[in-house]
Amino acid sequence: MAETAEILTVTVHHHGQAHPIELPAEATLQDLATTLASTFHIPLENQKLLIAPKPGMQKAPFPPTAVAEILPLSSPKLKITLLGTPIKEIDELNTQGAETRRRDEKRAAVRADARARARTSGRTTGGGAIHTISSAGNNYTFHRLEPLQHLPNPSRSLTFLARLRDDPGIRAAMANHRFSVPLLTEMDPAEHTTSESRTLGLNRNKGEVIELRLRTDAYDGYRDYRTIRKTLCHELAHCVFSEHDRDFWDLTSQIEKEVERADWKHGGQRAGGADAEFYNPDDWEAEREGEHVADERGWVGSSQVLGGGSPGGGGGGGMREVLARAAEERARRAREDKRDSSS
Repeated sequence: MAETAEILTVTVHHHGQAHPIELPAEATLQDLATTLASTFHIPLENQKLLIAPKPGMQKAPFPPTAVAEILPLSSPKLKITLLGTPIKEIDELNTQGAETRRRDEKRAAVRADARARARTSGRTTGGGAIHTISSAGNNYTFHRLEPLQHLPNPSRSLTFLARLRDDPGIRAAMANHRFSVPLLTEMDPAEHTTSESRTLGLNRNKGEVIELRLRTDAYDGYRDYRTIRKTLCHELAHCVFSEHDRDFWDLTSQIEKEVERADWKHGGQRAGGADAEFYNPDDWEAEREGEHVADERGWVGSSQVLGGGSPGGGGGGGMREVLARAAEERARRAREDKRDSSS
């Protein structure tokens, strides 16, 4: 603080730098704040003055008290620190906030529009399909293939799943019915085998995930391709109908005929003559007598053992459950390998 008969020079610290401020000798604390507003472009209402050792923190509205009266002018410890955000920085923050709000609103609108289109598509196709309708004509396929990494030779399972995805008959049937399935994966035979039945396939949440029993029970080989493809036809029908009613069996029959017809056109061997029926509901009953069960119905929302009982209950099912189960199994095997190596 420097003082003459008519001028006071006050040192104000801002952003770590000292700034000398000249004021009339009779200036008030309010006059000081007004001068700081014009010097640092910080509005009065945004200013705070930390005055040490006394009187401490001062903020708007500043009192019209003379600086010479309120400040300990003679104290060598006197320090005035200006706290506050300049108008330019405030404007920049407001601009950034507005841009962020516009971006969030745009994203929310896009998501709402996508949900509305999905609901409309589900209503127009009948059967309450959830994941089977796609707006792109070339998008009717399995978008992701996921072998079980904790089982032997997952690369062979991936090749098997790719063969099913690219099968001319499967591709034709999925295009005819506009089936778009996010995930096709294999099931672990041990998890779907009981003393009463062996589940061959599962459809979760009407086409969110389809699981197929690719391997033999002993994991030493793979089951017959045409039998697995037939199971896949059955599971595709669950994309539309959950229960095994007449509509479901009619659709299963139609899909199997379309698969066989397209496969025959592309050089496959068609069973029987030109008018032979590829599908017969009794075939599935025969599978039941042999302790193989295609499934009891499509899974919607919760987990059920197909063939009786309940493995885990709970809700949500779907892709998250499949991937989480695979991750848990990998973690379990990693822990076992770590224990074996430490032993």
